[in-house]
Amino acid sequence: SSTSGTDRDGMKKAIVCGAGGFIGSHLVKALKREGFWVRGVDLKYPEFGPTVADDFVIADLRDPVNCRYVIDQPFDEVYQLAADMGGAGFVFTGENDADIMHNSALINLNMLEACHRRNLKRIFYSSSACMYPEHNQMDPDNPMTAEESAYPANPDSEYGWEKLFSERLYLAFGRNYGMDVRIGRYHNIFGPEGTWRGGREKAPAALCRKVAETPDGGEIELWGDGTQTRSFLYVDECVAGTIRLTRSDWTGPVNIGSEEMVSINSLAHMIMGIAGKQLGIRHVPGPLGVRGRNSDNRLIREKLGWEPSESLHAGLSKTYPWILQEVIDAGLAPPEAAAPARTGT
Repeated sequence: SSTSGTDRDGMKKAIVCGAGGFIGSHLVKALKREGFWVRGVDLKYPEFGPTVADDFVIADLRDPVNCRYVIDQPFDEVYQLAADMGGAGFVFTGENDADIMHNSALINLNMLEACHRRNLKRIFYSSSACMYPEHNQMDPDNPMTAEESAYPANPDSEYGWEKLFSERLYLAFGRNYGMDVRIGRYHNIFGPEGTWRGGREKAPAALCRKVAETPDGGEIELWGDGTQTRSFLYVDECVAGTIRLTRSDWTGPVNIGSEEMVSINSLAHMIMGIAGKQLGIRHVPGPLGVRGRNSDNRLIREKLGWEPSESLHAGLSKTYPWILQEVIDAGLAPPEAAAPARTGT
């Protein structure tokens, strides 16, 4: 079959697997803004608004028949973001390990095979910083996440092990079948229209929700002592980096993340500042993941001449109002939330 998905009127085609999810739904919007014809695939539609995909297929990609069904024509770009996914409350409890490994591995095995059979070359895979060795992330002030530090492998979760296996799977298909695979290792992506409650949400969304739900002068709960560190990348920059990598002539794997590392306590205080609230913090036991993690952007600067530039504060300033409105709409906000929010610095 032809390797180009461009149709007669010159419109390029892309498929986004995981298009019902947070990053996937934003990626669909970005591709549509560029004039692509986009097919989205997921088990569910986007949670927080209608999809803008030209075609959206509800399909379980653990079934190879479904993968062949959605890869029914040439596509210029394939984005494989579908996975069994969640925040620390989902990944680090141990209760979801079998599902995470089984479901995500099947999706990747099936999608690669379907693309290979269709002679589709250009496929992006979203890996995760969770594949980095635990022993390099024990010091919250000085974590090591240079790309070459991945081996010897020692991820701190089965989620990370599956990501590492799937990276190798994509690289093998690239070597053996001449596929142009691209691998990005995402570091804690956040922003509007992401899951904000229910156990699968990530730290920024969870803390925005807690701050929004708590009356001024109250207190919020934080898992652990709050000195664990992370960096967080705003979703628009994640999408920009993903598209840039996919269209480059370089495979990766490469970090797609921010180098602005903060403690979880600092993250909470930043959100309180944006909300204009003074809240106490009560530290409680909970699933944590590694002590420290930050993106190392030396390689992406060198290879792509690009790195994220937006500050964490700027991203949170767009995310908090969105979550506050969700909390209000869900009837979970304190009474004063109906008043206009004060401007925090």
